[in-house]
Amino acid sequence: MRSKSNRPGRHYQQKGISALSLEHEIVSAFPSQRIVVLGDVMLDRFVFGDVQRVSPEAPIPIFRFGHDDHVLGGAGNVARNVARMGGQATLIGVIGKDVTGRALAAAATREAGLTPSLATDARRRTTLKTRFVAQGQQLLRVDEEAAEPLAPDISQDLRQRIEIAADGANAIVLSDYAKGVLTEDSIASALSAARRRGAIVVVDPKGRDFRRYAGATVITPNASEAAQASGIDCDSDESASRASRAIADITGCSAVVITRGARGMTVLCEAQGSGRMVHLPTEVRQVYDVSGAGDTVVAALALALASGAPIDKAAQIANLAAGIAVGKVGTAAVEAAELRRAINASAVLAHDEKIVGLETAVSIARSWRLHDKRVVLTNGCFDLLHPGHIGLLQKAKALGDKLIVAINSDESIKRLKGPSRPVQNEAARAVVMASIAPVDLVVIFAEDTPIEVIEAIRPDVLVKGADYELDQVAGRDIVEAYGGRVALVPLEKGHSTTDAIRKAAAASVETR
Repeated sequence: MRSKSNRPGRHYQQKGISALSLEHEIVSAFPSQRIVVLGDVMLDRFVFGDVQRVSPEAPIPIFRFGHDDHVLGGAGNVARNVARMGGQATLIGVIGKDVTGRALAAAATREAGLTPSLATDARRRTTLKTRFVAQGQQLLRVDEEAAEPLAPDISQDLRQRIEIAADGANAIVLSDYAKGVLTEDSIASALSAARRRGAIVVVDPKGRDFRRYAGATVITPNASEAAQASGIDCDSDESASRASRAIADITGCSAVVITRGARGMTVLCEAQGSGRMVHLPTEVRQVYDVSGAGDTVVAALALALASGAPIDKAAQIANLAAGIAVGKVGTAAVEAAELRRAINASAVLAHDEKIVGLETAVSIARSWRLHDKRVVLTNGCFDLLHPGHIGLLQKAKALGDKLIVAINSDESIKRLKGPSRPVQNEAARAVVMASIAPVDLVVIFAEDTPIEVIEAIRPDVLVKGADYELDQVAGRDIVEAYGGRVALVPLEKGHSTTDAIRKAAAASVETR
């Protein structure tokens, strides 16, 4: 079993870096991860064309062929996504001795970062899924396959391939499409190899009986599969939570991730410990094709967990990757650069969630305290953020666990600093402030002083810059009366919003 020091997320929990930096650091670690993907490989053929009329022979559309494309599908698509996101993938599966098998092997060989390890069984037909697409919509899918148990000699071949590939692997993915490759024997071999090497095991399951995956690290059923295995529908967050706990009991997995389509994901973290539940909304902006989105989720999840991410952060990254995949036509792979851009875009959207009203801030601060978090509050105009402001915020955050920043409204600043201020309106200042990593909440107040905010939030620590004297700090008496403290932190010299505005104005005059 994995040692406690190597459990997912341990590395980043110790470092304590910001959420956005953490996500980028996780993705930056993908190239050093070796992921073994074992499962049902197939070839996905997409036939693209056009439909202009209905057949006179029958009430069916006439499909005019344009072109076709072949890509790795099933377990092959998981491995392809691992490689495209920057990881090193080894693909273990079984193909037939046929044209489709040769095309699949050739496609796998061409994929940079992917090493195929494919057993050939002349008695099997290689699975081929052909989809006909017109005007961006699938019209028909034709499957050619033979889902049957493996012959003993092929099973032995797979066991040997698993043992060889598992050396040096950070994670093993079991990609089950119920085509016969993931038998009791091959699953047991993979779990045993992973256990002996301390590798993570991520399962994309099939069927009703999840006991066959017992001992895996994470299991990732979709809502339908989770409902079949647990007997509990996943239509709501509450029922999905119950289903995930039931699956954890069945499998003994450390975590359960249920993908729920438009409803996002339900993540059971630390299933054998605290059992914390996280519900992630869908990250999709526009859906063009859901083919292979589940493969993308599994690939990103395995890479992130292998890189040391905690399960909830790994699921967030996988959720973003799925959002990218369904925005493409066909069985799409997600590139590392696309994932980084999605992380940035998601972080910008998340900033809006930090900007709250005073009543909401009070409720959140109360919740933090119930979990033994020290709440720090600082306030100011923060017009034209400069390095001095950033230093103040970093030092303020270091005095506690959560930092709330109260910023003066536009009208408040005009009364304090004159009609030419602020340079940036309160909405812009709030968004910029919310984008700063140490800041957990932003509150705008309309009064000349933050007294009302201080009385409502009751911070454990009230912070101001050392250019103030203690007796000049508004709210000091309130904070000290209930046992809090006021801290004056040193400011970085040479930084002033007023000076910056004065210099900009002078420069403007000189260039006229």
